[in-house]
Order: sequence, then structure tokens, then C-alpha cells
Amino acid sequence: MTAAITLQERLDFNAAPDLKAEIIGQLGHNLEIDASKVTHMGTLCLQILIAASNEWVKNGHNFNLTSPSDICVTQLSLHGFSTDTLTGVTS
Repeated sequence: MTAAITLQERLDFNAAPDLKAEIIGQLGHNLEIDASKVTHMGTLCLQILIAASNEWVKNGHNFNLTSPSDICVTQLSLHGFSTDTLTGVTS
């Protein structure tokens, strides 16, 4: 089964608890995260996504960031990530 989450537009400090809870609620499932609406990604929410990705990969499940907005891609890049490196995809 693949679960799906749509990220909020603004992933700042205030969004972190809800993001964490929503992701934890999908443990044990493949997860697709729709990032098409993201207009701001703060460091804390990025850390939650990194930790979740590591946990999913460790447990043999897929963790995918889909349809990232241009702003999302840019902000990931500023932190040294791409959608592939964030989700553990290697060439």
C-alpha cells in the first residue's frame, strides 16, 4: 500500500508538529509526499523529512517526494539536497 501526504504551502516552525505526526501516522507504508504547493521550507521541516526518509529506507519502504514546486527545489538546493538525495535515490 502507498500512502500519500500533501505538504502545506509554508513548512515553517509552526508546521513541524503536524508534519511529523502526519508522517509518523504512515509508518509501515510506502509514502508519496506531494510537494507541489510548497512556497517555503524551513530547516526544521526539512530535518523531519530527512529523518523520515532515512527511517523509510532503513525499513525497506519507498519514500518519494513528488511534483516539487520550483521554490521547493530551490530551497532544497540551498540546503545541499535534491529531491533524489532527500529521498535516498542514488544513481
